[in-house]
Amino acid sequence: MASIAIIGTGYVGLTTGACFSHLGHDVICADVDAAKVARLQAGEIPIVEKGLDRLVDEGIRSGKLRFVVGAAEASKEAEFHYLCVPTPQGEDGAADLSYLQTAAAQISAVLPNNSVVVNKSTVPVGSTRVVARVLGRSDVTVVSNPEFLREGTAVADFLQPDRVVIGSQDQEAAIRVAALYSRIAAPIMVTDPVSAETIKYASNAFLASKLSFVNAIATLCEAVGADVNDVVLGMGYDSRIGREFLRPGPGWGGSCFPKDTRALARIAEDAGYDFRFLNEVLQVNEEQFDRTARKIIDSVDAKQAGKHVAALGLTFKAGTDDLRDSPSVEVLKRVVAAGIKVKAYDPAVLAGENQLSRVHPDLVVELVSDPYAAAEGAASLAILTEWDEFTWLDFDKLAEIMAGRNIVDARNLLDPSIPQRRGFNYRGIGR
Repeated sequence: MASIAIIGTGYVGLTTGACFSHLGHDVICADVDAAKVARLQAGEIPIVEKGLDRLVDEGIRSGKLRFVVGAAEASKEAEFHYLCVPTPQGEDGAADLSYLQTAAAQISAVLPNNSVVVNKSTVPVGSTRVVARVLGRSDVTVVSNPEFLREGTAVADFLQPDRVVIGSQDQEAAIRVAALYSRIAAPIMVTDPVSAETIKYASNAFLASKLSFVNAIATLCEAVGADVNDVVLGMGYDSRIGREFLRPGPGWGGSCFPKDTRALARIAEDAGYDFRFLNEVLQVNEEQFDRTARKIIDSVDAKQAGKHVAALGLTFKAGTDDLRDSPSVEVLKRVVAAGIKVKAYDPAVLAGENQLSRVHPDLVVELVSDPYAAAEGAASLAILTEWDEFTWLDFDKLAEIMAGRNIVDARNLLDPSIPQRRGFNYRGIGR
């Protein structure tokens, strides 16, 4: 088993470290935040992610997983050094590599001979060369090993991946990195670093394109009177198309798709190619936010003026507490801008805390502790995130406490006949 340093304990770093320790490796995770490190060492997980708390507890108890302050402290005795730091998007769409370069500079002097430094962060093509240049160590190899983790299923995605991609010009280093995954049954693809980095961006941009396409089809279905659920079911049976990412919604978001799609468009532009297709994918998504918001705004009729909208769901998807680039939030920003008050509930966003205002200080909504508190006196109810508990709403109770009888189901989560039997006006997406 290998010794691995993980630089950065964000979403990718913490999941990577916990999973590698589960596979039997000795892992040290580093962060600059001493208070966060202390909480992690005590087994306190700062994110909502199924199964991650169990793996962290398992790793700490076995001694396979430790947390320290500072990248150099983690790297001074490790063989592999995974850079899992943020690569935020700049105003021009390009990824900011300053955190990556800083981390490389911090570990350069302490790296043991023959170490392998691994880019796990999502980085532009050519970033292995950038890191190698900062390290300035001829005895150290830089390898690309992009992550393909979905929030809500990240642990399963790491331990049961569709593929492991390794980009390296050094075959020996690639084999050493591949050996870290020897207990995982998945295809391992070895290629050059630039191709590995492009695979990550191309994969996310393709999935974003698929989501924009199905949302456009949903709009067409509404116009011609088709049911998008049946349409995508019929499409999904075609093995060339597949069923995944054919579910319409309020738009797509999260910490990866928007950033990576814009970044790939910028990479293409810098390389002299006008990737117009991706710009249209992004534009279609903005239009979906607008259309969903308009459904909610229109659901508040004139006689309900002054009444609020009950919004169920704020996170960008169920199974996570991540509010970054959340389509639910983007929709609600438009609703609030139209002068409509909003009371919101999300099982992963606690009322009374500043979690929402920290990420989205420009969104003014009232957070409440359960869906019925949001719905009481509401002119309309909007389901914006596909949390399973919203499937089991008591519509008899909602009929009693709401001022209006309007439901906008932006995730097509409900069987329309159930609220309709209680006298509700139901509007979904593409239905």
